[in-house]
Amino acid sequence: MAIKLSVTDQSPIHDGGRPSRGPHDSLRLAQACERFGYHRYWLAEHHNTPGYAGPCPEILIGHIAAHTRRIRVGSGGIMLPHYPPYKVAETFRMLEVLYPGRIDLGVGRAPGGDGQATAALAYPRQPINSDLYPRQVFDLMGYLNNDLPPQHPFHGIRLVPEDGGVPQFWMLGSSGGSAEVAGQLGSGFVLALFIGTHARSPAIVEAYRRAFQPSKSLQEPRVMIAVAAVCAPTRDEAMRIAGTRSMWIYQALSRGRIIDLPSPDEVDRLLSAMGPGERAQYQAVLDHSIIGTPDECRQQIEAQAAEYGTDEVSVVTVTYHYADRERSYELLAGAFGLAD
Repeated sequence: MAIKLSVTDQSPIHDGGRPSRGPHDSLRLAQACERFGYHRYWLAEHHNTPGYAGPCPEILIGHIAAHTRRIRVGSGGIMLPHYPPYKVAETFRMLEVLYPGRIDLGVGRAPGGDGQATAALAYPRQPINSDLYPRQVFDLMGYLNNDLPPQHPFHGIRLVPEDGGVPQFWMLGSSGGSAEVAGQLGSGFVLALFIGTHARSPAIVEAYRRAFQPSKSLQEPRVMIAVAAVCAPTRDEAMRIAGTRSMWIYQALSRGRIIDLPSPDEVDRLLSAMGPGERAQYQAVLDHSIIGTPDECRQQIEAQAAEYGTDEVSVVTVTYHYADRERSYELLAGAFGLAD
């Protein structure tokens, strides 16, 4: 089974540099990944989060699509509880008009930031109850496909430009509940395996497939998995590079500290001050990623794709040095023969 590889870009701030460099690095990496043969390039959404510089994927999508030619560009994802579905539909209709056949709209329900950011995004209203997320997705798909039911309060509303196309629609999730909602609404489903430190059962994907109902967006189930990976010429080098993301996550989950992305040297310093229990927790985070040489990474990705029954994998790679990140994607593309 030939696997399509895609990219999920969380816009990390590289090399301890200025945050304003992040969007420029995203464009640079997108252009490189197009050369390497990747299928999609998705932008994540984070608010008030040290180490990351991507709060508005919809803007970066337009910028990157304008400076690339073939690769699909989209959101991975828009955190829908922050926004009116109609406005999101208008934004992505316009993107699809400007870059026809190349735009993906992935949505999720996570806040993408802390409580203060969530409150600020909703102000002067109160943050929306995330339980309303399935209804938001229903409305969003209805606006895009012009098929809101007659009893809907906004039935018949126009989405301008009216003759524009429809972006490819995906729902992001990490649980069976999200999977079932995606299936019931007839959306594509992305299982986020890179989140947290615990394994996720293939039963989640099966729940999506069982629940799937055809829609104007999609006639048959479509599944993608998203994994964290770091690829380098040697396993030892890959492990050292991967420590940046793993230490950031460890500090957030186990210590409640949101820090700037640490350099490999800073990771070594922090590790030297840890006790055995703390090291075990850090190792659990590290073990949740795919890390190794090109052949090792390819074998692990192929195994996970087979386990979850999909032919498309999106790769999240976060490194301290930009050069390490671009090289990781290049080596992985070479291992899969993407540019052949």
